[in-house]
Amino acid sequence: MRVGFIGLGSQGAPMARRIVDAGYEVSLWARRPASLEPFTGTTAKAAGSPAELGAVSDLVCVCVVSDADVEQVTSGEDGVLAGLREGGVLAVHSTVHPDTCRRLAERAAARGVAVVDAPVSGGGPAAAAGSLLVMAGGGEAVVERCRPVFETYGDPVVHLGDLGAGQLTKLLNNLLFTANLATASSTLALGQAFGVDPRRLGEVVSHGTANSFALGRIIAAGGTLDRIAAHAGALLRKDVGLVADLASADGATPGIVLAAADAALAAMDRPR
Repeated sequence: MRVGFIGLGSQGAPMARRIVDAGYEVSLWARRPASLEPFTGTTAKAAGSPAELGAVSDLVCVCVVSDADVEQVTSGEDGVLAGLREGGVLAVHSTVHPDTCRRLAERAAARGVAVVDAPVSGGGPAAAAGSLLVMAGGGEAVVERCRPVFETYGDPVVHLGDLGAGQLTKLLNNLLFTANLATASSTLALGQAFGVDPRRLGEVVSHGTANSFALGRIIAAGGTLDRIAAHAGALLRKDVGLVADLASADGATPGIVLAAADAALAAMDRPR
């Protein structure tokens, strides 16, 4: 399988490198030439446009930031879909609205191309180690065809159902993580009000039944949400907002998890 990759950021670059190191024929495209520099001396080839990349790929993986970015690199005369041939697959690793993937799949189907939504969790270090969580949605046969490539950087790779199921799962994961930030940070603040050193409290709780990944991130950031807000606040606001919109559209009641997530966003000065 020939693999194309777009989105060579802090997470996408190590994902692409894992594919290259696994021996696949890989083509890359990036808006900034500097993003291609780490691949100098490897077997990876640079494409002149997303369409050119699609034309020499059987599977194209897209790991860009937003829905608009996904639309930009896949659509139009220079987009990936203009180059991918019948039987090709487009995998969306970005965290976006499920409907973005469904609309993309409708356009792709007209060209005989399949779409898989496969958002990931774990960040750059997990990508480099090959231990990203890959949450895949789409036809079972298509996901299984892509699995060997996904497994170069993902463990586990979980097929969650039809197209859009991966995005929904990732959004719910990020919603709960944001909510956990609120409960963890407020617990540390309450402990401080009682005269308990928040660093010592965090150290103890991290070894107890109330431990969470969110608590660990807060402790690593010095006990506050400031660093997390600077690094991930905008993305968490986007994802929480997407879940809120989905719940409103479906008439679903999100319950206390959305209220807690909103509290975390407010504490990070990133209200939705």
